[in-house]
Amino acid sequence: MKIISVNAGSSSLKFQLLSMPSEETITSGIVERIGDENGIFTIKVEGKKIVKELPIPTHNVAVDLVLAALLDLKILSSFDEIEGVGHRVVQGGELFKDSAVVNDDVIKRIESLSDLAPLHNPANIIGIKAFMKVLPKVPHVVVFDTTFHSSMTDEAFMYATPYSWYQNYGVRKYGFHGTSHQYVSERAAAILKRDDLKVVVCHIGNGASLCAIKNGKSVDTSMGLTPLEGIPMGTRSGNVDPAVIELIKQKEGLTVEEIISALNKKSGYLGVSGISHDSRDIEDAYVEGNKRAELTLAIQTKRIADYIGSYYVYMGGLDALCFTAGIGENSSYLRKMVCERLGVLGVKLDDQINSSVRGKECLISSEDSKVAVYIIPTNEEVMIAREVMRFIK
Repeated sequence: MKIISVNAGSSSLKFQLLSMPSEETITSGIVERIGDENGIFTIKVEGKKIVKELPIPTHNVAVDLVLAALLDLKILSSFDEIEGVGHRVVQGGELFKDSAVVNDDVIKRIESLSDLAPLHNPANIIGIKAFMKVLPKVPHVVVFDTTFHSSMTDEAFMYATPYSWYQNYGVRKYGFHGTSHQYVSERAAAILKRDDLKVVVCHIGNGASLCAIKNGKSVDTSMGLTPLEGIPMGTRSGNVDPAVIELIKQKEGLTVEEIISALNKKSGYLGVSGISHDSRDIEDAYVEGNKRAELTLAIQTKRIADYIGSYYVYMGGLDALCFTAGIGENSSYLRKMVCERLGVLGVKLDDQINSSVRGKECLISSEDSKVAVYIIPTNEEVMIAREVMRFIK
């Protein structure tokens, strides 16, 4: 059975065609710069990348481009081979505690949550509608970033703000990267052959979040109402005193919208280092002795360790610590810096293994570590495809 997993952003569309239930990737790719005359379409075929530059004015054009390529490159003989489509949706709010088969009511409810994710949900809906137009007869399933975190209790997800804000506007922590945290924690349980694990997953990429998972359920996570809360990221600040907004408004004459934009797009690695939002550039500068690059890494790794320590206390211990996503899977520097701060918890890395492994599943803790430390590459597309299969069955 062939399932296509789709992740539509405001100006991009990622996809992966999988053979299920074997979970083999048949092809994958991305359409970038949607709405631009200089759009880019990349697709992988038999281990090789094919890249085209062309105008891609709308998401409908992007979808047509992807599906036409599947036929033109003989990846599919016809669209009838596709038996289900899974769509990533960022914000499910409190309306969706599970994935859902798409219908008019589901689309309306996703649209109603757009004020909680104005950059993401509208783009997700555009992608859904575009694929449904071309593939109207197959089941379409929406999979939410927030669903995995719906198991958090109110003490973990509530803010200490006026309760009416929660009642009237849904102001609370929702958390994101849920499909990634779920995939990695399930892999950890399979590796350790235990379901009663206390796990912290560190999804560290340009966007980054941590999740505390107890007995397979999310009990706390670092991102909040939006992906801005939590640890510093590529261009996001993570947690700051809210009074910063009023101060900068007065000092620099910026609007609230402009300040929030700066916290989202000009902060984090980029803001502190003044070099780049890319961790590879930061690490290169750190090795060369750049003090602001050193500070950038110190701030982030301290905050990561802070969250892990609090989750250790909250769950009453820790069995496994898992690093995933672009930086978590590939940066031995980051993993070492974080784990050195966790020595008080009995976390010890095998430095030789840690420094030699990139992007593949591996135990990197030493034999005498009290916590098992793993690199576990994430696969959100597989999680989405699994959800489609669950609903088809």
